[in-house]
Amino acid sequence: MVRHLLLVKFTLATGEQDLIQLEQAFYQLKADIAGIESVEFGLNTSPEGLDKGFTHAILMTFIDTKARDAYLPHAKHEAFKAMFVPMIEDILVFDYEV
Repeated sequence: MVRHLLLVKFTLATGEQDLIQLEQAFYQLKADIAGIESVEFGLNTSPEGLDKGFTHAILMTFIDTKARDAYLPHAKHEAFKAMFVPMIEDILVFDYEV
C-alpha cells in the first residue's frame, strides 16, 4: 500500500463551505478512481503548536504504487485540482509505502 499525505495551509479566502465541498470532493475521488482504498480529511487539533500554519491533513491510501501513479494524471484528479489548487496557500505532499 501507498499512503499519500497532504498537509495544507489554505488561503484566507477559503471559507467553511469551501472546505465542506472540498472534503466531499476528496471522498468522491475514492468512488471515481480505482485503486484508492481510503481517504481521510481532518483539521489539525494538536496542542503542540508545531503545525507551521498547516491546518488540514488529507491521507489517501492506494492499493499499490501502480494505483497511485495512475491516479496522478487521471482526468478526475485533474478536474479536482482545478477546484483545489486555488484554495492552497501552501502544501506539503509526502508519499510512503507500508
